[in-house]
Amino acid sequence: MAQRLEVEWLKSAYSDILMMERALDSDFLTHMVAFHSQQAIEKSFKALIIYKNDSIEKTHDIFRLYLMVQNDIGDLDETLIERINEIYIEARYPGSLGLLPYGKPTIDDSKEFYKFAKDIFDKVCKIIDVSYDDLLK
Repeated sequence: MAQRLEVEWLKSAYSDILMMERALDSDFLTHMVAFHSQQAIEKSFKALIIYKNDSIEKTHDIFRLYLMVQNDIGDLDETLIERINEIYIEARYPGSLGLLPYGKPTIDDSKEFYKFAKDIFDKVCKIIDVSYDDLLK
């Protein structure tokens, strides 16, 4: 039996969540936690968009995706979405990977980004009615 596409997106988001959990306490890897938080949010939003039978735009802009799901997921911290969004937009090369306007994310930044991404992921799983067990299949 084929897996529903929205579940595949959530599986991919879950892998980002698990990666962040393993790196959360490393000052050296804060930029990677920041990057994976953006990825987990993007994939969670895309899962919800597919679940709603909407088509996905080719974008990595999580603020744009958020506007597409805001009525379903509720109001989120738009300032934090913009901060996380900035991480990805220019994060293609080592010189700028995961850097905020003020430099490399701190451990506190990365923990805040992780919690925000995990909360969004959990909300989407609840809306779509997908459990962690479903994601590990």
